[in-house]
Amino acid sequence: MTESLPTVDTTLLAKVNTLSGPRVRLEPLGPQHLDAIWPGLQDHETMRLTGTRTHFEVDAVARHLAAVPSAPDRADWAIVESASGEYLGEIVLNELDETDASMNFRIALAPGAPGRGFGTEAATVVLDHAFGELGLHRVYLDVFSFNPRAQRSYEKVGFVAEGRQRHTLFWDGEWVDSILMSVLSSDPRPTFLG
Repeated sequence: MTESLPTVDTTLLAKVNTLSGPRVRLEPLGPQHLDAIWPGLQDHETMRLTGTRTHFEVDAVARHLAAVPSAPDRADWAIVESASGEYLGEIVLNELDETDASMNFRIALAPGAPGRGFGTEAATVVLDHAFGELGLHRVYLDVFSFNPRAQRSYEKVGFVAEGRQRHTLFWDGEWVDSILMSVLSSDPRPTFLG
């Protein structure tokens, strides 16, 4: 049986909508989030878990935040706790491959946010959007092997390990592997959709 290629609705990338889950609101990321994002960009553990070596300058981050709302090939959201308005991190779909209906997934939680289930909920909301509205077929990510907590969270929302990429990061004098994971639109996964 031959499948037809899904049509990706790129208008939803050109104008990113606010999404909601039971406890989180995902609002389009922009310059208004600079003060909330900045502490995570200075946090050693956050930088380690994401493999980020960049020393960020406030002006460069401000320019990036000003540019992402109009980027036609990605969607960036701030994760905000609905009840308190607390900034919890950011979540991103990027690296659009429209021909193959796939995008990369990335999430970075603010210091103090991990372990409370907000990342798992936000990922579920984004995957509902990716498959139910955007029309993607595949969403993929890399997670470093020294971050099993993130890998477990990704598995909870439906990501499946596809393979191990050896020595992709040299951190603190040691080589670290990364795990390639993906979820397909046809895979079983939790959802907030009716």
